[in-house]
Amino acid sequence: MRTTTTARRVLTSLLATTLLAGGVLLGQTITAEPAAAAKMTCNVTQLRHDAAKERNRAAQLRGLGAHAEARKASARANALETRARQCEDADNNSKPPLWK
Repeated sequence: MRTTTTARRVLTSLLATTLLAGGVLLGQTITAEPAAAAKMTCNVTQLRHDAAKERNRAAQLRGLGAHAEARKASARANALETRARQCEDADNNSKPPLWK
């Protein structure tokens, strides 16, 4: 008789804990803003301009013999170009088709 009381208590507390944890998780997912709904705007021309400045800076650093810094500046320029391309692709793909 003692083991059934212990088992009942354990199962009841386990069920209550599971329900509480599920309710907390459900509440967080309902109130959280989806990542796709976040508005993000990018200025493609500004990104390309910044990338060109970084490329010029990398060329200057390379000329001065600072090759490690030049690689970093070139990597930043590549990242800016990639971001500009991603924004441009997102703009092109988000427009409704012409036949609608």
